Amino acid sequence: MVELQFIKARIFAVFQNLGTLALLAIAFPFNCIVVLAALLLNCFTKPFQKQVVFTENPKNILIGGGRMTKTLQLARSFHAAGHRVILVDIHKYWLSGHRFSKAVAGYYTVPEPQKDLEGYTQALRAIAKKENIDFFIPVAIFAVSYFDPQNKPVLVGYCEIFHFDGEITKMLDDKFAFAEKARSFGLSVPKSFKITAPEQVLNFDFSQEKNKYILKSIPYDSVRRLNMTKLPCDTIEQTAAFVKSLPISEDHPWIMQEFIPGQEYCTHSSLRNGELRLHCCCESSAFQVNYENVDKPEILQWVSRFVKELGLTGEASFDIIQAVDGTVYPIECNPRTHSAITMFYNHPGVADAYLGKEPLAEPLQPLADSKPTHWLYHEVWRLTGIRSLKQLQTWVRNILRGKDAIFEVDDPLPFLMVHHWQIPLLLLDNLRRLKGWIRIDFNLGELIE
Repeated sequence: MVELQFIKARIFAVFQNLGTLALLAIAFPFNCIVVLAALLLNCFTKPFQKQVVFTENPKNILIGGGRMTKTLQLARSFHAAGHRVILVDIHKYWLSGHRFSKAVAGYYTVPEPQKDLEGYTQALRAIAKKENIDFFIPVAIFAVSYFDPQNKPVLVGYCEIFHFDGEITKMLDDKFAFAEKARSFGLSVPKSFKITAPEQVLNFDFSQEKNKYILKSIPYDSVRRLNMTKLPCDTIEQTAAFVKSLPISEDHPWIMQEFIPGQEYCTHSSLRNGELRLHCCCESSAFQVNYENVDKPEILQWVSRFVKELGLTGEASFDIIQAVDGTVYPIECNPRTHSAITMFYNHPGVADAYLGKEPLAEPLQPLADSKPTHWLYHEVWRLTGIRSLKQLQTWVRNILRGKDAIFEVDDPLPFLMVHHWQIPLLLLDNLRRLKGWIRIDFNLGELIE
């Protein structure tokens, strides 16, 4: 039986990868036409463009996580201000379509730190030295894995690092430790319990609780993070079956957190010495690929107070529930760049918000004319789920009032290369290995397996 399931899974993987490659091949000529038109437009309009006055003190910027849209957005923002940008990622993502951006002066790959920390450390230091890097922003895996065995950033002494130290990163990345730290400052957080064994949940007295609870893995889990099963289930047996299906242990702790009804939001925050310098907030969803800024001063106030208490420098993103009574309840903090930063695509002050040392009158937020951002290929896939004319009208309206997060008229090549180079090569690699995937994330530039 197991062998039969294994064979079926491999056959499914073959058809899944081939079918997706075929769909991308159909879209390829349309993408080419759009990108070619943009390139021709640039050729004709460039002589008439106004000369931009760049910064008087250009920096060499190294950004980790080169496959992701948020990294491309940061690169474009620094490049627009006159800085030179180098991207880096692990070897698996040598194929990043972002290396073709006019904002990227160089692209390197390094070993995966979890597998070869020494090789990763030496490679990253060699890049910083070769490119004379002044400023390093770790994104994605680099944000939590750029420390040496002594828990110090591997580029200490090589350049300025716009991120937290090892202990702060570990605390923020631990959902339970973060909640306890916020609680110690007198800030509002949901009830939270650290779970290291299924019995802790099965023996918990839910009858005394007003709200239900959800279980979330403290280490990042790209698959189970979308599971929002409410506890307790309808029966004791269902609760036990669900809890025992999870890999809960001392080495893989979970958090059981009060589920507070309300609207969920996500934020991106860039911080320096406890000052909130750049901030955006938008409504959240389980699989977030649409961002539209909303004005939530109570959320900004909570984040401002938390980062000030810790004196933080770096980037953090908060997932927050606002209850019906208006109370703000942050449920977790991810110590890294959030994709919501794509909403700053037309803001001229992003680079100064990161590099500047003088305090700001108030944190930068997306401009009033900033359009909501989305990923067009994700939106096209959503067409398969439309079942009514009203849903179709809503879809068309969202496309027309927003903008693709990757496509820029004056920098169109990444839009072509991410969708028809980066993702196809990842699919071909999965086809070679007879591996399937759960979804394609064009935002993160990877296959979720």
